[in-house]
Amino acid sequence: MSNPYILVLYYSRHGKTEAMAKQLARGVERVTGMEARLRTVPAVSPDTEASLPAVPDSGAVYCSYDDLKHCAGLLLGSPVRFGNMAAPLKYFLDGSSPLWLTGALIDKPAGVFTSSSSLHGGQESTLLSMALPLLHHGMLFCGIPYSEPGLTNTRGGGTPYGASHWAGVQNENNLTAEEIQLCQAQGERIARLAQQLAGTAE
Repeated sequence: MSNPYILVLYYSRHGKTEAMAKQLARGVERVTGMEARLRTVPAVSPDTEASLPAVPDSGAVYCSYDDLKHCAGLLLGSPVRFGNMAAPLKYFLDGSSPLWLTGALIDKPAGVFTSSSSLHGGQESTLLSMALPLLHHGMLFCGIPYSEPGLTNTRGGGTPYGASHWAGVQNENNLTAEEIQLCQAQGERIARLAQQLAGTAE
């Protein structure tokens, strides 16, 4: 039987949310016996014909609802889109009603992460927008505690609602040391909580 896993599900247009997802996955895999499963979602388009390949050319594979159903915990990431999550991620979540009807995600820990081009470009509202469907699913929403020094030392992203990154108007900013530390800490926290809730913590 495979190890329990934390689903790190994200949408990334220019690569910065994906970079965060990889750091969150590193944090998850610090916890013995826990895997990180990186997944993405396809873009949405006004084109009504199915025009994208079933498997993306590069990066993480597309998420299935089985990936979501069987996860031990969830980390959900999106770039900021007018203070909200990106449409492709919202589209995927809107299709998760069958899991809601069966209570498949109840009592599983979840966290959120985001990136934006401007420093105060709606990061916190985007994080909270992603939390709403998770709460409807009965998941246990977890942020980042202020015991993490990066929250008070950061000059870039980082919030108690979840990890964040300031990408810059031209996408010129790489993840800072504090942003990386907070991503990894959040991933590790969700993995440990998943173990504790399942009664498998060492």
